[in-house]
Amino acid sequence: MNPVRKKRLYAVMALVSGAGIAVALALSALQQNINLFYSPTQIAAGDAPEEVRIRAGGLVAVGSVKRSDKSLDTDFVVTDGVANVTIRYNGILPDLFREGQGIVAMGKLNDQGVLIADEVLAKHDENYMPPEVMQALEQSGMKQQHDAANAAKQGY
Repeated sequence: MNPVRKKRLYAVMALVSGAGIAVALALSALQQNINLFYSPTQIAAGDAPEEVRIRAGGLVAVGSVKRSDKSLDTDFVVTDGVANVTIRYNGILPDLFREGQGIVAMGKLNDQGVLIADEVLAKHDENYMPPEVMQALEQSGMKQQHDAANAAKQGY
């Protein structure tokens, strides 16, 4: 083989292998940082993996918020109208967190099906709801009830 061609072949092989390694590293990093969203129905059906960080969301069930007197522990139930999931959070909840409102919690499911959350996000105004929560509510048929309740609160 011609020495010039041989040199080009080595350069192309090095470039292709370098690109392959870069893609493999990027995919590995992304796989560890992806937080998939699961609705309460999917979690109750066993579709969500245990001990893997996930996002779960829905409406905070009315009357379900239980705060500890001695610590920042809070237990509450999130529903999509079909199934319920208990979420346990240790920390200060967002100011906009309240019963009947949409939230998204990030954390890991334990073996009892309780989501041990390390972060809780609440919607930022009366009209916004996270897209994943909105889709889960639409699939369960609970979105109309939520919209009607919000309209009644606002006096429409």
